[in-house]
Amino acid sequence: MSDQKDSKGKTPQRPENESGSASGDGATGSGNDNRSNESKTVPKNVAESLIEMNPALKNELVSMDKDKAANALRNMDISQLLTGLSMGGKNQKDMASYKFWQTQPVPRFDDQAAKAPIAQGPIKIIKPDEVSKTPDPLLEGFEWCTLDLTNETELRELYELLNNHYVEDDNAMFRFSYSQSFLHWALMSPGWKKEWHVGVRATKSRKLVASICGVPTELRVRGERIKVTEINFLCIHKKLRSKRLTPVLIKEITRRCYVNGIFQAIYTGGVILPTPVSSCRYYHRALDWLKLYEVGFSPLPHGSTKARQITKNHLPSNTSTPGLRAMEVKDIDAVYDLLERYMRRFDLNQAFTRDEIEHWLVYKEQPGKEQVVWSYVVEDPETHKITDFVSFYNLESTVIDNPKHEAVRAAYLYYYATETAFTDNTKALKDRLLVLMNDALILAKQAHFDVFNALTLHDNPLFLEQLKFGAGDGQLHFYLYNYRTAPVPGGINDKNLPDEKKMGGVGIVML
Repeated sequence: MSDQKDSKGKTPQRPENESGSASGDGATGSGNDNRSNESKTVPKNVAESLIEMNPALKNELVSMDKDKAANALRNMDISQLLTGLSMGGKNQKDMASYKFWQTQPVPRFDDQAAKAPIAQGPIKIIKPDEVSKTPDPLLEGFEWCTLDLTNETELRELYELLNNHYVEDDNAMFRFSYSQSFLHWALMSPGWKKEWHVGVRATKSRKLVASICGVPTELRVRGERIKVTEINFLCIHKKLRSKRLTPVLIKEITRRCYVNGIFQAIYTGGVILPTPVSSCRYYHRALDWLKLYEVGFSPLPHGSTKARQITKNHLPSNTSTPGLRAMEVKDIDAVYDLLERYMRRFDLNQAFTRDEIEHWLVYKEQPGKEQVVWSYVVEDPETHKITDFVSFYNLESTVIDNPKHEAVRAAYLYYYATETAFTDNTKALKDRLLVLMNDALILAKQAHFDVFNALTLHDNPLFLEQLKFGAGDGQLHFYLYNYRTAPVPGGINDKNLPDEKKMGGVGIVML
């Protein structure tokens, strides 16, 4: 999910599988728009549109000699533009099935290139009575299954599949390590549906070899409220990556969603597919710099020393916000009210229910369950009103073949809100968030996290650089399936840097 720190230190990125979809993220999709195949040659206006959606690539072209950049652009085909977050073309081979996305009800690249006003709404009307009641057949030797995550054995099977075959960085140094507690939290939110936890088993051995999962939620897209499936955990056993399973998995989760009357989805990916509604960039704040250096996550900058880097990333021992405390069940209504008002400030945001606030934000200690989410509120000492809240969740990465460290504990900034956001005073909001987020860093340090990650969504551009977050070198792209809307800002400018003028777009955090 995250990218590189200081261009060298890495957390696992979402690599592409054979369909061109990020292995951690898929779209639901089975409808066919009967679109004609596009040629590999990229029309100039489409290329320009793609580059505008990809600040990392644009920045790289700007830094090149003009003649060289022009020649490179002329020689790039559609697959390079879709996957080319670097001119090295490391992802070119993964776009063999770009044609798959041409069959899906997703926005076309030339929708944006045309510069015409974009009419918001569903791309294709699905007729439930025409949806197949049975899945497409799989390759001989494999069969569909529905995972029962209330069964500890099957939960562990999914855990083992993901931990051995899911997202790892390009140099095979780190791999996301989703705990069973995390999977329970992420996939069994209010209204969850067992049939949306899709698996593929080997017929003879019964071994789980692939998965794709979804959970129901509601979004607000420029004020329009829609029911969607949030798609995640698209994973295929490494030995089966050449079997073209990804489109089949995507079609099956789509079919199951259609049967349940859900015709839209949201998903994310580290590469450009047709067509991002927004793009954000990851930033990383070292909490234990020395450990990050020892595992190869953080580099030692030229001219610096280890002692200097440790000092640079030092944090106070105690928080500074009066009334800051752990969130409790009694705070649910107040946080729900505050977060709802805060979220409506963004073009694309999650429309929570009270039950979802309780599930996603309140930690309840249970025997044998690891803590996944940390949430804190600020209670005014005099009025006892909740004026702010902040949260982060735990997603560890396994460190591969390191003699000293087995894992990196990463805290990911989750949802937050503050009453200061409603004062229409950007300076006051910035000042408040600098204090609140610095306290969040301290709390994460106290909870023994090694690094704190955040995207450029929400109001994050107001504090990332000031609080010594280091930039990643790629983006996380947000996609809506079977729904069209004009692009929303991702908090970054055309130089791929946080920009306060580009806020107000993305207000949803994807796990």
